[in-house]
Amino acid sequence: MRPAHFEFQPLAGHGLVDSGGGEKLERFGAALLRRPEPQALWRPRLPAADWERADLVFERETDRGGTWRVRPGSPNLVQGRDPAWTIEVGPATLWIRPTPFKHVGIFPEQAANWRVLERLSTRGAGGEPLRLLNLFGYTGAASVLAALHGCRVTHVDASRLALDGCRQNAVASGVPDGRLRYVLEDALVFARREVRRGAKYSIVLLDPPHYGRGPKGQKWQLEEHLAELVELAGALSAERALIVLSTYAVGHSPLAFANLLDALEGGETAAGELVLVEESRAGLPARSLSQGFCARWWRGFEPADILP
Repeated sequence: MRPAHFEFQPLAGHGLVDSGGGEKLERFGAALLRRPEPQALWRPRLPAADWERADLVFERETDRGGTWRVRPGSPNLVQGRDPAWTIEVGPATLWIRPTPFKHVGIFPEQAANWRVLERLSTRGAGGEPLRLLNLFGYTGAASVLAALHGCRVTHVDASRLALDGCRQNAVASGVPDGRLRYVLEDALVFARREVRRGAKYSIVLLDPPHYGRGPKGQKWQLEEHLAELVELAGALSAERALIVLSTYAVGHSPLAFANLLDALEGGETAAGELVLVEESRAGLPARSLSQGFCARWWRGFEPADILP
């Protein structure tokens, strides 16, 4: 029996070329990136020469970050002090910007959740679009895709830089005016305020870090605050609703997140891992790479819409 994971959704602009030895080799558009991956405990399948062709290599300097080294002869798009380029993700055009924290601006494994947003976007009642709340929204791949599919999106993040990244993705993708609202705010503060206002959303996305700070210095600690945030998400949920909770680099299992969501009334819960699958090679079985944990809670929607 293999561990449960949500169905992998390949992206045209991204590919997991190989993994192993504590690293992963990925294609983002025309560039090949090599960066650390603690889950890749096995040996790489490709020879070292293939890994050495990476255009950008992340070199960790401290436990707080590192730098990207450019391979001589790499494409112009990765050259310069702050390289940036775009890739196509469904109807969206999203910016790739390698950061000192090894992130690049999008998390391709989240495509499993983006596919659900696409499916639900047509489920508005009486012709009204679904309302979506994206807390800890980062640079907004999910927000942009949901808006392009017709949802009315409220995108919340405590980082002005992240909100700027979401705006740039929205502009590059041609998101219609009025579909995407940007809020610079602490997630808990905003959720509490929305509950007091009686706001309701059909979809609530929660992708919290382990630790963080709000724009006014508010402290976020997952172990202290996640239970309240999930309860607030439940209070904000419409009669037909979906809550998606995903996390990275935390010492908790999908079962813990399922138990949090099970406490909400009147719905169903599914939990598992988010994965990337290596590009296929003749004679070798597909190999999945765990990228984080995820749990979904829903009511009023058909299970086939939530669990494709």
